[in-house]
Order: sequence, then C-alpha cells, then structure tokens
Amino acid sequence: MNMYAYNTEHFLHACFCHVCTCHYDYDPANDNLIPCKEAGLRFETGDILQIVNQDDVNWWQARHVEGGSAGLIPSQLLEEKRKAFVKRDVELAPAGNLCTGVGGKKKKKMMYLTTKNAEFDRHELLIYEEVAKVPPFKRKTLVLIGAQGVGRRRLKNKLLLRDPQLFGTTIPYTSRKPKSGERELRMYAFTSRSKMEADLKNGRYLEHGEYDGNLYGTKIDSIHEVVEAGRVCILDANPQSLKVLRTSEFLPYVVFLQAPDFEVLKALNHSAVEAEVVTKTLTDGELQRTCDDSARIQAAYGHYFDLTVVNDNLDETYRTLKAALETVSKNPQWVPVTWVF
Repeated sequence: MNMYAYNTEHFLHACFCHVCTCHYDYDPANDNLIPCKEAGLRFETGDILQIVNQDDVNWWQARHVEGGSAGLIPSQLLEEKRKAFVKRDVELAPAGNLCTGVGGKKKKKMMYLTTKNAEFDRHELLIYEEVAKVPPFKRKTLVLIGAQGVGRRRLKNKLLLRDPQLFGTTIPYTSRKPKSGERELRMYAFTSRSKMEADLKNGRYLEHGEYDGNLYGTKIDSIHEVVEAGRVCILDANPQSLKVLRTSEFLPYVVFLQAPDFEVLKALNHSAVEAEVVTKTLTDGELQRTCDDSARIQAAYGHYFDLTVVNDNLDETYRTLKAALETVSKNPQWVPVTWVF
C-alpha cells in the first residue's frame, strides 16, 4: 500500500463535508455586495471552513471547522467575478432568503464552479480549495521560493550540510560540454542538446533555461531519485513550477523566503561581503529590485505557501524551517483533496 494512502472512509467524510481552505481575507463589514453584513462570516487566508449550503449562486453558507455558527461567504463564482472585473460593476442574482435562516442541509455536489472567460487565468484565481485532514506524514520535497538575492541558495546549502541524511537535492542537467576537471554527476549531469530537447518536448523537466547557447534544467526523474533514496528533495525553484509540484506526486512543503526591508537587506549584503560569504556588493537598484520582486511573488503565489519567513538571519531561518518541518511530520494536516484521491 502507498504510504500516503489513508483510511478511505475518513477521507470520504471529509470530502462530502465540503471542507476548504481560504486563499484570501474576507470581512463582511467591508463588503458592499453582501445582502446582510450581520450574517457574514469573517475569515482570513489559511482558515479552514466547512461549506454547509451552496444553493445560492453568489452566497454560500459556511462555518469554521473548529466551531461557531454559520454565516455567509462569497461563492467561488462571485469572488471570481469580483477579482476579474474589479473595475466593473458586478451584477448579482437575487439573494433570496439569505439573511434569515442561515444554516441548512449540507449539499453533496461539485464545490467549484468554472467560468469560461478569457480575461483571467482560472488556474491562478485560487479562492477556495477543497481539503482533507490526514494523519502526519513526511513531505517528499521542500520547495524554496523567493526573489533573487534573498538567500535561497545559502539556506539550501546550510540544510544539505547540516542534515545530509534528511535532505538531498538534484543535480542540474546541461547540454554544454564538460570543462577541464569537471566530473560527471558532481556539479552537472551532462547530456546532448538533442537528447535534452527531446526530453523537454516530452515534459521530463520541471524547469529549464538557456544560457550562452547551452540548455540547463531540472529533470523530474532526478527529484524522484532523491525521494526514493529516503531523503526530502530540496528544490530552489521558480514560483511558476509550483503548478507542477503542488501535487501528490511531489507532496511539497513550500517555503517563501521574504525579502526584509530595503535598509536591512542592504546591511545584510554588506555584512556578507565583509565576511566573504558573497563576493558582490549589490547596488541600490539591485536591492530594490529584490524587494519589489519579493512583493510581486508573494502577491501572485502566496496561496501556495506553507510557511513564510523574512530571511534577515540565516541561522534563525534555518531553525524556524526545521521546527516547522518537525511539526508537520508529527501532527495531522489539512492537504488538498487531490493529494488523497
């Protein structure tokens, strides 16, 4: 039996209760569309809700899983419209009797509606995500996300050096020829351009790029090899790769290394240069670009992150991450239902 397959009856119960995690903050007091503010249910990103009624196209009824009374929340369809047409008026169907008699029978139907609209990418507009509570388990991959210059590589190296039995990583593939003294399967795995292009065409790479006329990339099979050796595979990945990684195949724990404030980042870079940890003093423009890119990544991909850490102290970031992974491995977790079925 797959070690990640659990009690089916438990999961079916969780699924039919329509339990979801929220990927945005909502306060009915600030919502001009809700038919009755007093009936609204306030929640924050990451909260787990049980959807108890979906009869109305615009307003669902839900309650927090830890208890409390039911209240109104925007439906998936309404919130898609609001986010897609934020500068337009949103026309709503009649609200019915939503302000009286909040509560009602659970509905066993598809939770998420789709909107065929070319003005936004449906995949990016993750609003509610159906989840199930599972027993503790070990994640297969540790995915480090962050802007260039926030210290992902330093953290990755620290984890690999401190915990070589727990963590491993992939060796990037390249189509370039080995340089003098380079050894196969040490810094790079060397292959031909034609072989690499064929593998790219067949979807065998997580991500890839081209530099100075040569291809470089992370092969999906190399991730599985680390996992099959009993280690958590650390990936220093582009945030777009999360669409591929956030599945039962890779069972990721996603950590966002957030850039500190500009002045703190500048001081950290100066200290790292003095300590000869890095060789380059970044310009103010480069530092500001790191801060700006960090904010953009967080805004676009924040719903994928399991942990966010402001990386202003590498040792503290390391301890925070290790503690979080230990907690995850010892406690029940809410995970996407797609990881279970």
